[in-house]
Amino acid sequence: MKKISLLIAGCIALSSCYKLDTTPYSQVSASTFWQNEDQALAGVLGCYNDLKKEATFGLQFSYDGLTDIGLGYDPPGLGEVISGTFTDRSLIIVDRWQAGYDLIQRCNHAIAHIQPMTIDKAKQEGFIAEAKFLRALMYFQLTNLYGALPIYDETVDLNKDFADLKNSRSSVEDVNKFILNDLNYAIEKLPVSYDAKYYGRGTKGAAYALRGKVALYNKDWAGAIRDFEEIVYNKTNTYGYSLNTSYSALFTMDGDQSPEMIFAIQNMGGTGFPYGMPMAFYMGTRSTFGSDWNNCMPSTRLADRYENRDGSPFNWNDYFPNYTTDNAVKKQAMESTQSGGTLTKVPDTAKLRQIYANRDPRMNQTLIVPYSHYLGWNANKERDMQLILATGVNENFGQIRNNRGWYTYLWRKFVPEGNLKGAITDRAHTPINFPIIRLGDVLLMLSEAYNESNQLDKAITELNKVRTRSKMPALNSGSSFLAVGSKADMSKRIQHERAVELAGEGWRYFDLKRWNLLESVSKDYIEKSITGDNLVTRGYQSRHKLWPIPGQEIEMNPALLPQNQDW
Repeated sequence: MKKISLLIAGCIALSSCYKLDTTPYSQVSASTFWQNEDQALAGVLGCYNDLKKEATFGLQFSYDGLTDIGLGYDPPGLGEVISGTFTDRSLIIVDRWQAGYDLIQRCNHAIAHIQPMTIDKAKQEGFIAEAKFLRALMYFQLTNLYGALPIYDETVDLNKDFADLKNSRSSVEDVNKFILNDLNYAIEKLPVSYDAKYYGRGTKGAAYALRGKVALYNKDWAGAIRDFEEIVYNKTNTYGYSLNTSYSALFTMDGDQSPEMIFAIQNMGGTGFPYGMPMAFYMGTRSTFGSDWNNCMPSTRLADRYENRDGSPFNWNDYFPNYTTDNAVKKQAMESTQSGGTLTKVPDTAKLRQIYANRDPRMNQTLIVPYSHYLGWNANKERDMQLILATGVNENFGQIRNNRGWYTYLWRKFVPEGNLKGAITDRAHTPINFPIIRLGDVLLMLSEAYNESNQLDKAITELNKVRTRSKMPALNSGSSFLAVGSKADMSKRIQHERAVELAGEGWRYFDLKRWNLLESVSKDYIEKSITGDNLVTRGYQSRHKLWPIPGQEIEMNPALLPQNQDW
């Protein structure tokens, strides 16, 4: 079992004091609770606990299913959004709005009650800064989903105003100003680091990184560069961030306290510790601990994006003539037959293994590819499992099966092996920390900001740091297929690198929206299996770029009108 940080311990303790999802906060009297430094800390830690709720960031990975690099089904996989059948009444839409504002109101409640406390001033300001950082993070997520939002701050007294929250929607520009004000305060008041026992709390570096991301999304390239350079190059403080030596280890328990993690959701599992996120449940398969559902899957398009090891574009036709245009060739190259667990026909798996081994190493670290192995969990013990593309495969035969019966790639990233030596006892609570902001992401955002500012050489330098960590050749390092000579060329490289580096982390959806590419990769697109069968037709419409304001919220507060365009 992983060591329990005080951040998690505090959330557990606070949970035992009162129900964390109670609104208003009627379970604790302000006159008896908000009295000392320990209680102020406990109140702030309750805000962190909300991050792992499924409708805030607990299913962050599922957003990749709305893009060219993933797919999914049922609510955990955002199936209604993928099919285009969602409405302003869909639970996916309603729950994310409500859970987001629950977290915001929790932060408001903490700020309002910490402000008048007579405790050490530096500690007081630090607690408030943490709550403002988390509030900014949640507002940023919500505005990227819904656009204009009603703004509520700490002046709202939930005990008095709970039934009368009737603010109109502020413009996206005003929401961003509010977010930036919170982050300015957080940058000023947060520490660079905490004692090890407080690992996981928001820091000055995390606030800089988030403010840089807000600037990037709003095309303030100079602001993004300023904030990202601050933490990448330690301009005014020593932040200590560095790329993890191992890419794959980042997404296991070994990466929980990596210097690459700038801000991550702290997850805990094990008997009596249901404080994790459901990566096993929804990214894992029936061969994963808990017999899981793989609601969220990588797409064939993602798999085919990964370059060859030398950095050249990958093409199946180089190995199997007519592969990309003839499904019969795909099936011949990929499919097996089996009976009762015994394979009766097998393709050239040695050739397939060689093809996959010759790809960008991140491919095999991120995906379970056909005929590769994975340490699973079956009959209450560890078992070696293999992804076989055949009808009738079953985990009881030591085979990995897609819960839908589809022939797809599956996630390796974030999916626990075995039972993590006892650290996982509940498939809904995977004890692997989930990055919200990490250095690899920041370097790619800095590269993008440089590129948009016509600083091509600097853009290449930052992106190459990410590539070379995974032993991929640097851009402009010799071969013609690595050459980058223009801003447009570099934009394509950044888009590719963010797709493969951040796959499974849920940021592709927001990237494609801000690049105005979501419709071009989504509208009427038919996602295919590895062998070319039709799986899902995307029902994307132009109006889907912003989600609708939930109908129930408008009924309670007509000031939220007008509804988002075409909804």
